Amino acid sequence: MSSADCGQQVDGGESRGKRATRDAREGTAEPVCYVNGGLVPESEARISILDHALLYGDGVFDTVIAWDGRLFRLDDHIDRLFRSMAAVAIPPPVGREVLRDLTIGAVRANKLETAYVKWVVTRGSNDTPLMDPAGCEPNLIIIVRPYIQRTMPDGRSGLRLKTAAIRRQPGQVLAPQIKSLNYLNLVLAKIEAKSAQADEALLLDLYGRVCEAPGYNVFIVSRGTLLTPEHDILEGITRASVMEIAAKQGVPLRVCDIELYHAYAAEEVFLTSTAGGLVPVVEIDGRVIGDGRPGPLFAQFSKAYLEMIASPDCGVSIHGEQEA
Repeated sequence: MSSADCGQQVDGGESRGKRATRDAREGTAEPVCYVNGGLVPESEARISILDHALLYGDGVFDTVIAWDGRLFRLDDHIDRLFRSMAAVAIPPPVGREVLRDLTIGAVRANKLETAYVKWVVTRGSNDTPLMDPAGCEPNLIIIVRPYIQRTMPDGRSGLRLKTAAIRRQPGQVLAPQIKSLNYLNLVLAKIEAKSAQADEALLLDLYGRVCEAPGYNVFIVSRGTLLTPEHDILEGITRASVMEIAAKQGVPLRVCDIELYHAYAAEEVFLTSTAGGLVPVVEIDGRVIGDGRPGPLFAQFSKAYLEMIASPDCGVSIHGEQEA
């Protein structure tokens, strides 16, 4: 079954995949996603109710953004997805090059130049509601949406964080480097923060050290040095981009343990993620960070990051030619 044709016919003999692509190009339809070997409108996407992803949160995901017609650090995201699959023993449903081509095709089918793209790889089903994964066949889902602005677009204010009572699980429980479909602890932390009228949660490890926010890595500025946590975190690709910028611009950087005290007393705090980019923090647990506004290092790194994602050197074109 080809990527463009699901083999299911609709009125006039046109396949769902072809109709979905045509409608997306004409701007007359809902978003198109890739599932079960083809492109379909999201409302027609189906997976089994016996899929282990639904029954047990058994699967992995990753996200990438398209920016002005280029998929930013696409190969880095593909590599991380494959590491997650290897860590949880899910055989890849497609190879790296096929995934690259399917992703480009899905973005183009949605007629988007700037987009949020999420890959979901489920364990699949073996036709029983039992936990044993033997016989499961993995599924690949590719979701494409217009770029999602997760925070305030004007940059004049920042997020207010609340330290969550629930802790980030350690690697002895589930390696945080795995982007698994079981993010319940992050969801509970977010619920806790929202219930306290905060914008986002700040997660600590079992020893009270700063880890991350749900879906974000953390950076703090202390005495002119950029600090980012070392343990029990997702190895974010945007985090890596910030670290590269720091090296190029000669900003001192340490990967180390960070106590909550250091966050409270920081000159600046900001968060990083693929979907959100760089996001300033102005308050943690009622403590004002710095002067309560995004700081100069945040502005410096935010500008450099926007230049990075717009650069042809860091992207893969959705229009056919790969850029270095």
